[in-house]
Amino acid sequence: MNATAGHDDGTADLVWRSPTVEVRTCSVSSMDNNVYLVTCTSTGAQALIDAADDATRIEALVPGGLEAIDTIITTHRHWDHHRALSEVVATSGATTYAGSADADHLPVPTAVGLYHGDTVQVGRLELDVVGLRGHTPGSIAIALPGGDDAGTTLLFTGDSLFPGGPGRTESEPDFTSLMNDLEQRVFAALEDDTRVLPGHGAGTTIGEERPDLGHWRQRGW
Repeated sequence: MNATAGHDDGTADLVWRSPTVEVRTCSVSSMDNNVYLVTCTSTGAQALIDAADDATRIEALVPGGLEAIDTIITTHRHWDHHRALSEVVATSGATTYAGSADADHLPVPTAVGLYHGDTVQVGRLELDVVGLRGHTPGSIAIALPGGDDAGTTLLFTGDSLFPGGPGRTESEPDFTSLMNDLEQRVFAALEDDTRVLPGHGAGTTIGEERPDLGHWRQRGW
């Protein structure tokens, strides 16, 4: 297993490598959006998570170029997470996935609308869809389960979970919804060593964040 972090020098970084999967990332735009590439090492199938901006940078991230992408998953509807989606889809012809409630707000048609509990197949990898309603109605996280070969579970959280708390919400009901989903679908379901890979900035682990759940509820954001 191998894990690294940080990509403030403009290069693509290895996030995780095991016998079955490789995950790489790069940061794009002044908003430090993270773009993730998940590769099934046994088949070569590749999934991109959030074509956030700068198709040229994204192409440099992908072995074989944009044409080698099979799947593109968008974590939520906000503009800074899909600025390069149209260009990447046009070049790659990849199948597009997004949370069903956000799908109509994206700049290209979504081939597959996703719901909590769905799975996305990438080669021999099975990615689990975790609905996290609140930041947007259709926000999703993508879990890459661990195991004997894959190692630690990886959770791509978009803007729904960061080091230090949940993502921004616009109302008290939205905040409550997001916290409920995080507590029930993430913190109650995943082990402490699960690595959280957010849509901006550095990552964290479930174990690092778990002690602060009550504080997040109390402060209200």
